[in-house]
Amino acid sequence: MLAWKRLIRFVATDGRILRGEPILPSPDFDLGETTKETRLKAKVISGRDSYDTTGATKVTDEVVTVKELLGPLAQEDVPILRCVGLNYAKHIKEAGRSPPPFPFIFFKPVTCVADHNADVVVPKICQDDQADYEGELCFVLGRDAKDVSEVDALSYIAAYTCGNDISSRKLQRDPEFAGRIPQWGFSKGFDTFAPLGPCLVSSELISDPSKLHLKTIVDGDIRQEESVADLLFGCAYLISYLSSGTTLQKGSVIMTGTPGGVGAGMNPPKFLVPGTKMEVQISKIGTLKNTVKFA
Repeated sequence: MLAWKRLIRFVATDGRILRGEPILPSPDFDLGETTKETRLKAKVISGRDSYDTTGATKVTDEVVTVKELLGPLAQEDVPILRCVGLNYAKHIKEAGRSPPPFPFIFFKPVTCVADHNADVVVPKICQDDQADYEGELCFVLGRDAKDVSEVDALSYIAAYTCGNDISSRKLQRDPEFAGRIPQWGFSKGFDTFAPLGPCLVSSELISDPSKLHLKTIVDGDIRQEESVADLLFGCAYLISYLSSGTTLQKGSVIMTGTPGGVGAGMNPPKFLVPGTKMEVQISKIGTLKNTVKFA
């Protein structure tokens, strides 16, 4: 069992960057709403391994005040991000694709990882009406997994969080930029293109991820809203499939896919511009918030 139920990474009022177990002011408090003014308290977590189950990592009695909430994972905490494309029926339809017989997998470099409340910086190469959002449920593995059965798969999940798979649609799909076959690596792999947060929630608190509800809000407008139960390939199947002959390293993040409602699928399309405010909200986890900036 993990030492913590919820984990946040933050700047304390004394300037230290810490990990801690938040002391919620109310049971339904959304950690994504944390600001300097909320004066959220947290118990400092000691130990180098956030996913330790031996007792070496502890929630201490030291209580500090949160000045600034960061993302729960720094880039050095994540060995790799495995991402699933075309995993909700509505998104498959708006993309003009057919349901895949097996999970469609691509990877993001760890340099994509960005904090809660950090700017998503769109580089010059994709500032021409193509940058897009994709709200997603993500999970983190608490131990190495290889050749895992679907029955045992959920026991490998340490925690869940919200993610935003920022994407560049021309570089992904337009034959003039991507070639005849859509490509997903370069178009989704720019720095800051995978914000995560606002916290990690232990799998002890989320026994069945299919009961979660996802919502993406862009500039106050609800763009995506779907039950995680609508995933074509659920969390357990993804772990079992991805671990076939492959070691999924402890700390790996798996982004499970996005529902319908992305900007590219709207009529007319609505792409990200400087100042766009994005919120990815998942029940029992909270709200990941980021703002768009052009480099």
